[in-house]
Amino acid sequence: MLSLYCFNPNQTKDENPMTKKRILCYGDSNTWGCVPGTRFERFSEQIRFPKRLQELLGDDFEVIEEGLFSRTLASDYQRPNKEGRNGSTYLIPCLYSHDPLDMVVLMLGTPDLKHEFNNSPEDIGKQLEDYYAKIIPNTKSMVRDSCPELLIICPPIIDDTVTSKRYLGGTEKSKQLAEIYLKVAEANNCLFIDASKLEIGSDGVHMTEKSHAKLAEIITDKIKSNEK
Repeated sequence: MLSLYCFNPNQTKDENPMTKKRILCYGDSNTWGCVPGTRFERFSEQIRFPKRLQELLGDDFEVIEEGLFSRTLASDYQRPNKEGRNGSTYLIPCLYSHDPLDMVVLMLGTPDLKHEFNNSPEDIGKQLEDYYAKIIPNTKSMVRDSCPELLIICPPIIDDTVTSKRYLGGTEKSKQLAEIYLKVAEANNCLFIDASKLEIGSDGVHMTEKSHAKLAEIITDKIKSNEK
């Protein structure tokens, strides 16, 4: 269950914004909102799924966007201009930067399919478990006696026939992730959403406007059902 944090129980919600349930969306360019078929064009706030999630959840929640182009689960690029993309190295500072958090919505794994990393689906699942599923729910807040819940989202299946050549063989690997991610979630008592069937755009990697809207609805339903 999502918990509330109050500095002073006598304060009203308006007086103390920290009574809002705080959700961190941690991901790659799909969380950032990359428009399919473009290099660095970004969907507007009215389209990106974290912002839509905020609208659907309402004023009792605060949704924090934390998306980064090419962010991996734990792989390091050897190419220039790809510094800081290893999501595992930034995770803990990010959790504390936005402390306190009630939930982390995690959607990573797509860039890890690039053949330069030579990751198998099982490798990706192990990285998800070792660096996230075992870490996030056990990272205690500095200001309250709780840890954030983790909602793991399996990303959409990519289409390597239209992606850049960096994703050779990525489609078949990405088709296997939903089952692997579910097992990781179940083994670590995390929430799970399978977004693998969501529509992707012309570049074979990034979600369409329709998919951003659908994902926000699915996450909202999951959060509200978890509160009951």
